[in-house]
Amino acid sequence: MPSYPIDGLLFDNDGVLSDSLDLAAIGWNRWAAEYAPGFDFATGAEHGVPARDLVAKLVAPELVVEACAVLERYEIEVSHETPALPGAVALTQSLPAAKWAVVTSATPELARVRLAAAGLQPTIVVTADDVVNGKPHPEPYLAGAKAIGVDPARCVVFEDAPAGVAAARAAGIGVVVGIGGLDLSDATVVVPSLAHVSWADGVLTVSA
Repeated sequence: MPSYPIDGLLFDNDGVLSDSLDLAAIGWNRWAAEYAPGFDFATGAEHGVPARDLVAKLVAPELVVEACAVLERYEIEVSHETPALPGAVALTQSLPAAKWAVVTSATPELARVRLAAAGLQPTIVVTADDVVNGKPHPEPYLAGAKAIGVDPARCVVFEDAPAGVAAARAAGIGVVVGIGGLDLSDATVVVPSLAHVSWADGVLTVSA
């Protein structure tokens, strides 16, 4: 089993900690019927990047603020049933609160609803509102490392999207653990879920 010396842990939320994909599709497709006819979440979603970046590509500039607000409302309405993914609750509950953070492309309220529904209780959360540049820019993970007071090179990032892996790499994160089945070839190691990960005494252990 591979092991890595790690002082801080940074988690993407959607697709890593919580399973929001199907619920997000409901909100997005409801929104698209009003603002972007023809858009389908299953084929058009850009996973891991802030929703505002995709919305800006789909609507006229003068509608972006309004459209983002409506999308957030629709997503929140269906997110109260967001389940946790395997291993997420057990792993995060085993960690010292100051040693880990969630770094998500969601807005603060949407992130709060999803995390709470999944039974996850991070003390530190970096959201889309905390950065100027979203993933794949390194800013989110640099902000996450700063928030927990750990050198990025001594952090691990858990990601399920290529944009997130790229952000982690650009931020100089020491270890990048890919979660799930997307093309995560740039990750250090890929596992099916957080059930295959543990951390204790400064050592991250990954089991296949």
